[in-house]
Order: sequence, then C-alpha cells, then structure tokens
Amino acid sequence: MCEGIVTIMFVDEVEIEVQAGNGGNGAKTFRREKFVPLGGPNGGDGGHGGSVIFEVNANVTTLLAFRYRHKYKAERGVDGAGKDMFGKNGSDLLLKVPLGTMVYDAADNQLLADLNTLNSRVVIARGGVGGRGNAHFATSIQQAPQFAEQGEPGEHRVIRLELKLLADVGLLGFPNAGKSTLISAVSAARPKVAAYPFTTLVPHLGVVRVDDERSFVMADIPGIIEGASEGAGLGHRFLKHISRSRVLVHLLDAGGMSGRNPLDDYHTLNRELLLFDESLAALPQLVVLNKLDLHPPPDDLNELETALEAEGVDFMKISAATRSGLDALIYRLAEIVAEARASQFDPVQSEDHIVISTDARDDERWTASITDDNTFVITGKKVERTVLMTDLDNEQAVKRLQKTLSKMGINRKLKSMGARHGNTVKIGEVEFSYEEEVEADREYDERASATIRRKRRRGELE
Repeated sequence: MCEGIVTIMFVDEVEIEVQAGNGGNGAKTFRREKFVPLGGPNGGDGGHGGSVIFEVNANVTTLLAFRYRHKYKAERGVDGAGKDMFGKNGSDLLLKVPLGTMVYDAADNQLLADLNTLNSRVVIARGGVGGRGNAHFATSIQQAPQFAEQGEPGEHRVIRLELKLLADVGLLGFPNAGKSTLISAVSAARPKVAAYPFTTLVPHLGVVRVDDERSFVMADIPGIIEGASEGAGLGHRFLKHISRSRVLVHLLDAGGMSGRNPLDDYHTLNRELLLFDESLAALPQLVVLNKLDLHPPPDDLNELETALEAEGVDFMKISAATRSGLDALIYRLAEIVAEARASQFDPVQSEDHIVISTDARDDERWTASITDDNTFVITGKKVERTVLMTDLDNEQAVKRLQKTLSKMGINRKLKSMGARHGNTVKIGEVEFSYEEEVEADREYDERASATIRRKRRRGELE
C-alpha cells in the first residue's frame, strides 16, 4: 500500500455568483361556488424568495469550499393559489465562511461586508417579494380585478470573497527565521518545519494560553522576502493576513547559520511593510532574536544588540527550539495585546462592518436622466421593482402601473424634462412609450372617485 501526504489547500480569495430566489406569482382567481353569488376575487399571494446569507463559522478556516463551485442559488417562492391560499416562502441559502471574511462586489470592488465576529450573519442577496393576488386589488369601483402581481426577481450579485486572518500577534520574518518552530512551541498549532526556504506555504493560527484568564491568537505567516510588496516570492498575498494583527513579532535569525545579516533583514522587512501598507508599519512591534541555541559568535551578537539599542528597538532573546526565554516572551506579548485591545486604535474591529444598506428610504428614492439618444431613464429600487412585478401583457395591470408611476411624481418629472408623446422611457430593463394623456387619465380618475365619495356621503349611492 502506498502512503501519501494529505495536503489541506489554503484558499483565501475566490469569486462566486449568488442568486436569491424569485418571489412567487400572485394568483388571479375568483370564488365560484354554487349558491354563493358575487363570490369575488380570492387569489392568494406568492411566497417570498429565499435569500443568500453568509454566516461566520468557527469550524471553517478557509474559502476552499467555494473554489470548485461558483454559482449559488436560493429557493424560489411558491406561487399563490385560489381560495386566498398563499404560496410557501423559499428557503434561505446559508453559506458558511471563516472568521475575517471580507465581501466585495466584483463589479466595482466595493466592500459590502467585513465579517469579523463569530456567528455573525449578513444577507448578501435578498430574496424577491411574493406578488400579491388579485384579492388585494378589489375596490368598490374595480370589484373584479383581472390581474395579479408577478413575483419580484431575487437579487443577483457577482462577489469576491477575501479572507484576512484575525490574530492578535502576527509573526514576521524571513524564511527559516523560526516562525513555525515558535508557534508550535507556544501553541497547539503544528505547521511543517524543515531547513529549506518557504517551509510554510500557508498561514497557521495558534491559541497561546498565558494563564487561566488570558490567551491570545498567534499567526504564523509565510516568510516575506525583499520585493514582497510588489509580489516577489509569496508576495503580498500573505502580507494582508497580518494587517489585522495587534502586534507584530519580528523574528530575526541571530544564530548565524543563514548567512544573512539580521539587522539588514530587519530593515528590509520593515521597508516592505511600509511599501505595502503604512498602517502595518505603524503597528506595535517586538523584535525577537531567535536561534541562540546555535551559539552565534559573541561579537556578532553584541554588535546586533548594540545596533538595535541605538535605534531604540525593543527586543528579546529566545531559542524556540529549546524553549529558552519563551515564558518571558509570552507574558510580554500578553501585556502588549492587552494594551492594544484597550486602545481606541485597535485594528481589529469589535463589530461587523456591514455596508449593504437596509434603510427602507433607499427603496423610495429614484432619479431621472436623459441619454444621448433622447431616452428618458428612471432608476430606483421601488420603481424598478414595481415594473418587474407588473404583468405587462395585462391591460388592467398596465393601467394600475401608470397610476402608480403618476403618484410617485414620475410623469410630472418627465414632463418637466421635456418628454413628449412617443418618447422612450426606460425603467430597469423595460422600455415604454411616453403617453401624455396619462396625466389626464389620472385627473379624470381622481375626479370620478371624488364624485363617488360625495354621492355616498349624501346617500345617493348604497
């Protein structure tokens, strides 16, 4: 039997397509029973479509699940039926993502949500509203409406998911500086350790227990080299994973086996941090001289310490391999982390950052513009939804749409913009011909309704 190595792929950026469920159509039915005169309309409403929801799950650590499947669709709402029976709502589609997932709109790269608390949720694509049945539209004037609303289409988005690890302490250093050895020595994380460059190819997280009441999370980031800010080596792909750290541990190989100058490494990596993101260079940083078990020449070590002291650099000396100095390092890091957590400049947000608007007032707003070919374009969530839910093949439904647009002030706006009979008006993906007499129809209907109300008050109508 051949034995193989099982490799868990770390995926931290994917692009997917999500489609919320459409709302069910309202029913256009009438009550027709023996011995029941004037039964009237009884069409039920369609069910609401399911939404696509992201939920942070502690057991998910990578975006691997989204690598091989790129399209996700929630369930459609069931159509309404006669006898005032409402359709069933479509089930929501719940997608589990790791802590620290950032959701971007792929079209304009706008941040939609930053999920950085456990068990938090965000509706990334809302399900469509179910259409209303004809029972909703019965009035004293129109007692037998021959139309019902269509279900609203669910939202569709192409989104980019980007994972940024959340860790209190980020380990920074050149390849083979001893980062993997350190995190395995102070936590339960077990990254692969070997004596060749880029042993660590994926980030690793480890929980460091200080005492019964204190702990912090440490991240082992793959080794950074000169030019990383421009993509050299593993490049900026993993630089982003230390952007949310509260403190950086800059590990220097002081053992003398790498052949590099530790002080040059220190300056090089700090320069890469500054080039990649100035906020990274501003994070608290603790320099740790590692591999002292290799007994570096005393003169070289003294020279390194003197140079760091001259620059005002705070540093400690350890041997991750022999665990020498680790207790002092852990307690020192716990103090720095506690100070950072209490600071108002804490880079790790305490609440989710959700940019998707849920303000109902946004649905009411609309704008009108004119294109170069003299087409009048109306945009707005509510007005576009109203058009989409109208059965444009039904004369009564279209007449109701015209009245609705008039009440919203759209006809008046178009007229003020110079719209004339026959001009093209576009709302969403639907195009109409502007009818000047719509306003007259509205005024006529309003006068007729007012006359009926006056007659009823005088008792002239039953």
